[in-house]
Amino acid sequence: MHVLMLLRELGLDPAGEPARTAVGLVREKVTWRGSRPEESDANGFFEGEVEPCINGQVAAVGAYFGEDVRGLVDRLLGEQLGDGGWNCEAEIGATRSSFNTTICVLEALLEWENHGGAAPEVTEARLRGQEYLLARRLFRRSTGEVIERDRKGGSDWTRFAFPTWWHYDVLRGLEYLRSADVTPDERVAEAIDLVASKRDDDGRWALETSYPGTMPVELGETVGQPSRWITLRALRVLDWCAQRG
Repeated sequence: MHVLMLLRELGLDPAGEPARTAVGLVREKVTWRGSRPEESDANGFFEGEVEPCINGQVAAVGAYFGEDVRGLVDRLLGEQLGDGGWNCEAEIGATRSSFNTTICVLEALLEWENHGGAAPEVTEARLRGQEYLLARRLFRRSTGEVIERDRKGGSDWTRFAFPTWWHYDVLRGLEYLRSADVTPDERVAEAIDLVASKRDDDGRWALETSYPGTMPVELGETVGQPSRWITLRALRVLDWCAQRG
């Protein structure tokens, strides 16, 4: 999953021969056997498992590489919570959404729509999830309090990583909004100011944190040093805000 996510993030041509060969092997040979839960053991990779944060990532890469992930999309639609987002812990009683899970699902639904899978019910669900982030100004609780640390992983959402895997941060939230061609309003102003404040004297942004995950290639970037990928993403969201705001 991490390898396919990274290839998607780096922009590998999904129609090219290398992508088709690799994804075909995944489709034909990879299952969830050995992962949890056991009920998913026989599922092919693009059928996913049970957690919406995982299934969101699988659906995003599946849609990008042209695989049939409508079954996963339908499952995610059925797991949307009353506040508009998603939470992997809903199965054990969670009733409030998680930023981490919600961003994974939003990216999946948008990718599915962008690759020919547009459907009113999908767009409606995505817009409700999008509103969940916007209503919280991308990093605040429903009470208005800044979320200083992610409850599940302890990460600081104001510190930017690449790749992010399942982790949310403010820049990732803004990147989703840019990709969805949302017209920025005052609810993103604080997040945009945060991104702009992190630009160094040379006009670059640093890699501020990193998360465990499968890296098939090293990107040559070190925490605390300027990052091409963080800089690219930051420049894109600032340009989006300037052009659409």
